Amino acid sequence: MAISLNKARTIISKARAKGKEMGLKPLSVVVLDEGGNVLAFEREDGAAPGRFTIAQGKAYGAVMLGMPGSAQMARAEAQAYFMQAVNGAFGGQVVPVPGGVLVEDKRGRVVAAVGVTGDTSDNDAIAAVAGIEAAGLIAKA
Repeated sequence: MAISLNKARTIISKARAKGKEMGLKPLSVVVLDEGGNVLAFEREDGAAPGRFTIAQGKAYGAVMLGMPGSAQMARAEAQAYFMQAVNGAFGGQVVPVPGGVLVEDKRGRVVAAVGVTGDTSDNDAIAAVAGIEAAGLIAKA
């Protein structure tokens, strides 16, 4: 069961607000449904246009692999060949770094993924988690 467009918009709004509160560089935030399709996206003024692809890649890797970007990065560091093969299988769409966050409902089912980019990957993940939690959902960063 996918999340609603209103929840996706809340995630984006609150992630951006967290970025402003933390003084982060301009963020780009995408919400993908459980099948990896774009539900909503916003790119702040001043963010590079290529940030959509990075945000989408962070979220896409999370939802398609069932693991957040932080876990993907650890896997890439431990088994680079595995993540290279995965990225090849997904047409180079996976960006295995923090900022790709799984979204679960209260029953523990993955309902979406969020990708945030623009600042450091760790700060991107903090903003994503803030947005997800503000929407009443569970973040797996």
